[in-house]
Amino acid sequence: MTSTEMAALLQQELKGLSSSIEDDDYTNAILAAERDTGWSLPQTADFKLTWLISRSKRHLFFYLLSQSAEDFRFKNIFLNHQFDHYSKLVDRMDKDFNVAIEDNALEFAGVAATEIAGTKIDSGFGYQGQTSRDYTYDEDNEVIITP
Repeated sequence: MTSTEMAALLQQELKGLSSSIEDDDYTNAILAAERDTGWSLPQTADFKLTWLISRSKRHLFFYLLSQSAEDFRFKNIFLNHQFDHYSKLVDRMDKDFNVAIEDNALEFAGVAATEIAGTKIDSGFGYQGQTSRDYTYDEDNEVIITP
């Protein structure tokens, strides 16, 4: 998925809210999501796309939250419901993202499980178990290297 495709998808998924969001906001939200996750577009991995989309939405909701902040009425001490809902939504999305980072640390670190531990190099000595024939110096004997 490219940045353009993701922006179009975000516009579709946000439906009526998209009238309150400008085109530059989609671009900025996608760039912020890339900074959050450390991944870049274009992207094909489903896991990464899921979190890039989620983080982009989070930033778009924050933009809406910022717009709603001006609806605060000081004399009535009345905070608009819209502001409160966006705030709760952004907080919940941040918590979900932190949980995902903890649960899927390898995905976010960009490493495979085999790259976490050291490398094991066998000695190269070899023999057949039943006959005890030593084939250490045979040409087809290869040293086994495993991560």
